Amino acid sequence: MIQFNNEWDTILEDEFKKAYYLEVREFLKHEYKTQKIHPSMYDIFNALKLASYSDIKAVILGQDPYHGQGQAHGLCFSVKKGVAPPPSLHNIFKEIHDDTGASTFRHGELTSWAKQGVLLLNTVLTVREGAPNSHKGKGWEIFTDNVISILSQRQDPIVFILWGANAKSKTALITNPNHLILTAAHPSPLSAHNGFFGCRHFSKTNEFLKGIGKSPINWEIDL
Repeated sequence: MIQFNNEWDTILEDEFKKAYYLEVREFLKHEYKTQKIHPSMYDIFNALKLASYSDIKAVILGQDPYHGQGQAHGLCFSVKKGVAPPPSLHNIFKEIHDDTGASTFRHGELTSWAKQGVLLLNTVLTVREGAPNSHKGKGWEIFTDNVISILSQRQDPIVFILWGANAKSKTALITNPNHLILTAAHPSPLSAHNGFFGCRHFSKTNEFLKGIGKSPINWEIDL
């Protein structure tokens, strides 16, 4: 039984009984036994464990986890302390600095964002080591699409931050006009200069949050 120890336990209780998820579970049992899979099976749902439903202020969507050893730990774009930040995360930090003036990024672990209400959700939650997109199309997208749809139905406004084609394709799931949707190119070095740099999504998120009476996100990583 998966335990989030927050509101998601009740909200997603029936999701884990559905046929598609039972198929995902059987697929993962085999994968973890026979392949090197990231993240650890204990870290798969960290994004939802750290950001409870009512606490979520913003959602950042990633695609699938980092596929290098020791990188992924269940939060999109994040790596554990002591692991060098990958290029996309470097570019995220650069944009935060240019956008907000924040300059303290002591490591690449984004847990402090999650604890402030940023849901750092990949659309696919597992991957084989060295094989990006290897778990694409196995059922995870149904689960994460349902999470996005559940959040869209929430009346309390959320900022949805969508970078790159995969994330932008989820716009159709966000139907409640209360929410703010921000889109830009992916922060990957291959595309960051095509609209990610200069998008100012971090200051725009905080301006929106302050406008609805919520505290802004501290984007610095100094803990």
